[in-house]
Amino acid sequence: MEAFLISAGIVALAEIGDKTQLLAFLLAAQFRRPVPIVLGIFTATVLNHAFAGAAGAFVTTLLGPDALRWVLGLSFIAMAGWILVPDEIDEDARPAARYGVFATTVIAFFLAEMGDKTQIATVALAARFDSLAAVVMGTTLGMMLANVPAVYLGRSAATRVPLKLVHGIAALIFAALGVATLLGAGDGLIG
Repeated sequence: MEAFLISAGIVALAEIGDKTQLLAFLLAAQFRRPVPIVLGIFTATVLNHAFAGAAGAFVTTLLGPDALRWVLGLSFIAMAGWILVPDEIDEDARPAARYGVFATTVIAFFLAEMGDKTQIATVALAARFDSLAAVVMGTTLGMMLANVPAVYLGRSAATRVPLKLVHGIAALIFAALGVATLLGAGDGLIG
């Protein structure tokens, strides 16, 4: 349960103001069909985060517990710094609905999530916790918590959220996870 809740919370906070949330705004403004957009975001997230989670779980087979602890601890601390860098998306980069709203959303969101903060966080979380399923379900829930309101409420809701505060909280959580990992907290969960 800890893996699920931490994964959901961290990714929900990290996703606010992220480039994939900005993409959700663009898709909602362009297509004005929230249901296929939300379903597309969900599908793309499950696929992307399952892949990222599998990569994170695989990393645990390559590294010994001590090396893994240092890699994960430093990775979480690096994520704390990276989360403070605001993302932008080119307003002219609107996806064409060549394949319909759902398929366009799946493709655009999956590609935008590649190498994104939340995907990298999913890799690290899956390496940190034993339950791959809990991490993927948690990170997917976190993505949905941040993106469904973006699709339905649009940019007006986002302007009411103090991004610096949200990113600061997410950065503190990542930093705390990094320090705790470096200090050996949860060693039974690693590897």
